[in-house]
Amino acid sequence: MSYYHFTTCDRGRIEALHKEGYSDRKIGTAMGRHHSSISRELGKNNDFVYVAENAQHAYEARRQNSKSAGKFTSELAQVVEAKLAETWSPEQIASTVLMGILSFKTIYTWLYQGMLNRGDLDALRQKGKRRKLVETRGKFAVGQAIADRPEEVKDRKTFGHWELDTVVSGRGQSKGCFATFLERKSRLYTAIMMPDRSAASMENAITQVRTAMPVNAFKTATTDRGKEFACYESVREKLGLSLYFADPYCSWQCGGNENANGLLREFYPKKTDLAKIDAKELIKNLFLINSRPRKCLGWKTPIQVFLHEVSHLA
Repeated sequence: MSYYHFTTCDRGRIEALHKEGYSDRKIGTAMGRHHSSISRELGKNNDFVYVAENAQHAYEARRQNSKSAGKFTSELAQVVEAKLAETWSPEQIASTVLMGILSFKTIYTWLYQGMLNRGDLDALRQKGKRRKLVETRGKFAVGQAIADRPEEVKDRKTFGHWELDTVVSGRGQSKGCFATFLERKSRLYTAIMMPDRSAASMENAITQVRTAMPVNAFKTATTDRGKEFACYESVREKLGLSLYFADPYCSWQCGGNENANGLLREFYPKKTDLAKIDAKELIKNLFLINSRPRKCLGWKTPIQVFLHEVSHLA
């Protein structure tokens, strides 16, 4: 029989049977409970005579005092609040700086219960359901297909292979946009401001990133088939960089960059005019993104993994 606490009705029956002179064993048999449970109940609440109402009040007081104070302390709360302010997720916090002390579920509980200064859902990165957007920009059907990409790129075990994309201003805003770059193995993410989403602007952005890297740190790039990547032949000739194009309507083939673009959107939501973004602010926000520990990297940060890989380049 599974154990359960006496209810108010149970205590009323105990009081009635006890007054009738029933023994502990007979009361237990009548109620379907072990006689030792009846004995303990009477012993805890029988200074003179057992009264069900008084016994229930005493039980409720004991239960209230038996509740654990939990792990919440002002010191832990300050650590969590500081990392939330740095745009870390509860899982990133619990798996690194508070590993073995708190679970990420506890941090979510504190948030939902308003126990933190950043105690609202704005502290969380995903604040609502994602919507699938309809692609309206022009595409082209030439260039090397992703099927031709070396197999070593797919498993993310080789360093120096990137994913490229663009993040644009809201409708009715300027043509200003970002060219975004993600290194597949380290997940390092960066963005370059562009005046428009033209092939010339994209070529200039690729050149900036490529020339800032050691030669073997930028070997290939995988993109979608947006018209801004029509510069692929010029990029291959001038920089010796091969661009591979994802299949139509298969954005998951550049999923790392798509996810990172979502992280950048937390700082620059839809309808933001990206032509008016301060360059220093962009650098700061990119640093925050790349300084978050990642589960897929064994809770290292993209910056740590990227610098480690660069230091081992031939």
